[in-house]
Amino acid sequence: MKKILLIGTGGTIASKPTDAGLTPMLDTEEILSYVPEVNGFCEVDAVQILNLDSTNMNPKHWLAIAEAVRVNYDRYDGFVISHGTDTMAYTAAALSYLIQNSPKPVVITGSQKSVFVRDTDARSNLEDAFCYASQDRAHGVCIVFDGRAIVGTRARKMRTKSYNAFSSIDYPELALIRDGRVVHYIELETCKRGPVFYNRLDDRVFPLKLIPGLKADIFSWLKDSYDAVVVESFGVGGIPCYGDEGFIDAIADWIASGKIMVMTTQVPHEGSDMEVYQVGNLVKEKYELMEAYNMTFESVVTKLMWILSQTRDPAAVREMFYTPVQLDMI
Repeated sequence: MKKILLIGTGGTIASKPTDAGLTPMLDTEEILSYVPEVNGFCEVDAVQILNLDSTNMNPKHWLAIAEAVRVNYDRYDGFVISHGTDTMAYTAAALSYLIQNSPKPVVITGSQKSVFVRDTDARSNLEDAFCYASQDRAHGVCIVFDGRAIVGTRARKMRTKSYNAFSSIDYPELALIRDGRVVHYIELETCKRGPVFYNRLDDRVFPLKLIPGLKADIFSWLKDSYDAVVVESFGVGGIPCYGDEGFIDAIADWIASGKIMVMTTQVPHEGSDMEVYQVGNLVKEKYELMEAYNMTFESVVTKLMWILSQTRDPAAVREMFYTPVQLDMI
């Protein structure tokens, strides 16, 4: 029987009602008391490293989670991380860059309702997570939620209240988990070498969502505080340029200052393709802008944080960005 470590970080799954609303209060041992069934899949130990609403999660917490996995890596066959749903996709993406080539599974789960509520999804999600983490074919970072395993770099929260909160973006789900059984859809490539852990992130990455009427001088406000900007454009990707060269000039200035810009799309599925329309092709060719293609927004942001913690050289950043990591780019 495999030995799995539960790492508690808070979230709805660990919350109790207070006068101010639901607040994470339960620790991992209390959570496990609601799901004795997991002992049928594996031996379980537990450690509590955080107890946060995931809205309060930030890069230093991702580093703490990765470190908890690293220091316990040789003692366990897999890991389950209990986490709030609101930023779970960001954490899954970040851990995919901080923990690479892992032959052991790092499974993130949570719930839409607290574990002690009668109609909670917490118990089934925990059972499924431990079941999947106990599989010989499971490895790397993923989310297990509502009976489905999703690659960590491909997950996005698409529903705020429904039990099927997460979707796999532009990539098939890894597996279906039902009643203690796992149906694997995707055969992941076997890790040929040991895990590689990273312990730094550069959080000076700004997400800029274009809206009709946005002024180009926003870039001048960002220059002193951020090393990179991820521009969420419309459709397959483009920059407003009709009757106003402001955005073109702002991009030229941003690139000339040695800062990084990546273009992506606001549309969840099917990715960007800036060469389709003049509004995208013009600026991409002129400034050799990096493009996210079918990467999720969460992966774009966290990958840049990981890359920029190692180099700010634009050529090196480009090479690393376009090097696929854990199925983030196809």
